[in-house]
Amino acid sequence: MHDQPKYIPLRESTFFNDDRSARPLVTGTVARGQLHEDALLYTGKMNGENATLFPFRVDGNVMVRGRERFDIFCSPCHGRSGAGDGMVVRRGYRRPPSLSDDRLRAAPVGHFFDVISNGFGAMPDYASQIPSNDRWAIVAYIRALQLSEHASPADVPAAEQGRLQ
Repeated sequence: MHDQPKYIPLRESTFFNDDRSARPLVTGTVARGQLHEDALLYTGKMNGENATLFPFRVDGNVMVRGRERFDIFCSPCHGRSGAGDGMVVRRGYRRPPSLSDDRLRAAPVGHFFDVISNGFGAMPDYASQIPSNDRWAIVAYIRALQLSEHASPADVPAAEQGRLQ
């Protein structure tokens, strides 16, 4: 086994008629898990513009997952409430904008997905660390934070208003 014939990739070989030791990839080959046909789910864009809707139904499970992922990946800079007062900011890192700023409240959901995926300014990209479904869950949670910052007592369901006191 120590001395055996072998081919080093991309070296010349007389075994095949084209003198290659390795076979070329079949046209159209996609690595397993890398076929991203749903542009909205994987880019946050529709027709080249930031999407205004989510690629799947947002329910309680999505919100719980979004909060978990937000607390892990986003709160160190943005803080738990999204105000931009996270622990690394308190220690000297550049302060991000508050997620409840009017400009960001008006931004489409695809904008947040794009920023999480590709980074912006001092914010790094998280596409390799956070799967796309989790990025969308974070965006849903950000929307909930934005709503909570500008909610009034009238927005609370009547059955729950007693708990406000």
